[in-house]
Amino acid sequence: MRFKPFELERYFAKYEFSAKYLLSSSDCDGLLQSDVLDLADAQSRELWDNLTLGYTESGGHPLLKDEIAKMYQGITPDDVLTVVPEEGIYLALNCILKSGDHVICTFPGYQSLYEIAEGIGCEVTKWELNEARGWALDLDFLKSQIKSNTKLLVVNFPHNPTGYTPTLLEFQEIMDIAREHNIYVLSDEMYRYMEFDAADRLPSASEVYENAVSLFGVSKALGLAGLRVGWVTTKNKELLSRMVTYKDFTTICGSAPSEILALIALRNSELIVSRNLDTIKTNLGLLDTFFEGQDLFSWIKPRAGSIAFPRINGNRSSLAFCETLVAETGIMLLPSTVYGFGDNHFRLGFGRKNMPEVLDKFSEYLKA
Repeated sequence: MRFKPFELERYFAKYEFSAKYLLSSSDCDGLLQSDVLDLADAQSRELWDNLTLGYTESGGHPLLKDEIAKMYQGITPDDVLTVVPEEGIYLALNCILKSGDHVICTFPGYQSLYEIAEGIGCEVTKWELNEARGWALDLDFLKSQIKSNTKLLVVNFPHNPTGYTPTLLEFQEIMDIAREHNIYVLSDEMYRYMEFDAADRLPSASEVYENAVSLFGVSKALGLAGLRVGWVTTKNKELLSRMVTYKDFTTICGSAPSEILALIALRNSELIVSRNLDTIKTNLGLLDTFFEGQDLFSWIKPRAGSIAFPRINGNRSSLAFCETLVAETGIMLLPSTVYGFGDNHFRLGFGRKNMPEVLDKFSEYLKA
């Protein structure tokens, strides 16, 4: 397989560790290791203090898989495979697809969700969110695009980069369409548990559809991206077995320290997520005020997650704007060009506690 450059990651590589202010990050503030360890119960603290830095179980630490399964309805530890989050996409797509298959994927989106399929030799139809309808999806379009060789539907809710999430009825209809046509589903759920109203939280696709693979991890809502711990869940035992076997050619197994830190975090997930949601909701209020006072931008307020996708009004290039902004102020935004979605939007992240300071500097720059 050959892939095109991963535009989002290449842009981050250029600016993420040199820009002073990150106003585009999709994760919440990273936790200190010491703060995570302070949350450890007796069992997990003993595991940490006596940790042997050897190979780990390929499928994941049994205690970690137990905690992961508790986050789902009807999912057991045997339905869980721990992965590096990006690896989960790679494993699922390679174990489901072959050259000549047809894939439908929500768009814009994280590039690997469709790029890997194209690298395999699949035909990809992009199911585009409609900005004029509040970034909603057209279910009739989905139905009209299904072919005899359609093998997989890829969805991402809450959505990166718009923050859109469908209603429960819409989500159930999407799963019903997949089941009716015997289509696999890969559901990127990395922003789950970041709903501003818990009533908007959707079931995991793997809970409600036997041929769905759900991806989740500790990177976003838990602020632990540096652990590189994620997982896939599915009730399809044969597919999961193929992914376990394929993992022997990728990471083989996870990091021993990361697994224990993730275990501690998941046992305290309610506390950690609640703190991060407090930050997100505070920042959302500031953004409401900011956008109300701006003619340069317009936005559709997201329903979940830590990112939004504002539009730059008029005939202005988002790439030129973002590159000028970071050069002159040290503030990093993410242009829509990295999503292959025109040149009129940018991704803005609001999961970090320093956003009020950064937003003030952004406002001063715009006034000047």
